[in-house]
Amino acid sequence: MKVLVTGGAGFIGSNFVEKLLAEGHTVSVLDDFNDFYDPAIKRANIAGFAKDAPVHEADLRDWAAVERIVGAEKPDAIVHLAARAGVRPSIKEPKLYIDTNITGTWHILEAARLHAVPRVVSASSSSVYGVIKTAPFREDMLIDQTISPYAATKMATEQFCSNYTHLYGLRTISLRFFTVYGPRQRPDLAIHSFTRAIDEGRPIQQFGDGSTRRDYTYIDDILQGMTACLTYDGPLCDVFNLGESQTTTLSELIATIEQALGKKAIIQKMPDQPGDVPLTYADIGKARALLGYDPHTKIAEGIPRFVEWYRASRRG
Repeated sequence: MKVLVTGGAGFIGSNFVEKLLAEGHTVSVLDDFNDFYDPAIKRANIAGFAKDAPVHEADLRDWAAVERIVGAEKPDAIVHLAARAGVRPSIKEPKLYIDTNITGTWHILEAARLHAVPRVVSASSSSVYGVIKTAPFREDMLIDQTISPYAATKMATEQFCSNYTHLYGLRTISLRFFTVYGPRQRPDLAIHSFTRAIDEGRPIQQFGDGSTRRDYTYIDDILQGMTACLTYDGPLCDVFNLGESQTTTLSELIATIEQALGKKAIIQKMPDQPGDVPLTYADIGKARALLGYDPHTKIAEGIPRFVEWYRASRRG
């Protein structure tokens, strides 16, 4: 299969590109290498496969560039991972998130329509569930209150996917990722930033009392679910949770990182952050049944793997 991966230089994207290449697929990448975090990290992410997967440097907001790349590549599927990420930054710059995530996704869908790409798999987020109190979260729950611009943009991308299926017959699959971590995780995310700070003897900021819970999902498990979407032949428009279906408190997470590093954290307690949800917890029954999704990396195993990668990357 010929696959175009947007955001293919990022954390999830670069791992996915490597998996696709290892399985014999033909892969190309679209990424803008923006400065949300050091672009040199993304350049390093693609170094191992740049000769095997053409990399197009372009901004999702640039319709002409997106249309040209999709037309030139003529993929069998687009896996759309590129986005402006993060709840807290979206509160500071909502327009940037609207322009990139919503308009950018529309550009991908429109280019797919114009060039007869039959399938778009698009990254959504567990943040779309907002402050729903019933857990675990199921895909068929009514979602009527997101609490950050980031979450709102991800909900909008799901709706645009639905539009393009209904109007044009495009197969679309939206994947609600639940706090993905593992090798190459973005440096701004909690597990990576906590690990680095604890290792260097610097304080970490703990927002709230440590009781917030997240469904942390190891990258290898996410990749398995994503790959299954390339051959999924169920309803033309569908949505899946991809999580571990196990929650961990912030305090437990910090303790697990401490144990893996063999170092104690210096904790600076901070007030709750606007836009942060108290709980994410995936019901993955649908993905298990229809995608054969079978995550198995619990946090007690995944964090030591991440720390091993972190230390190796520091040495290298």
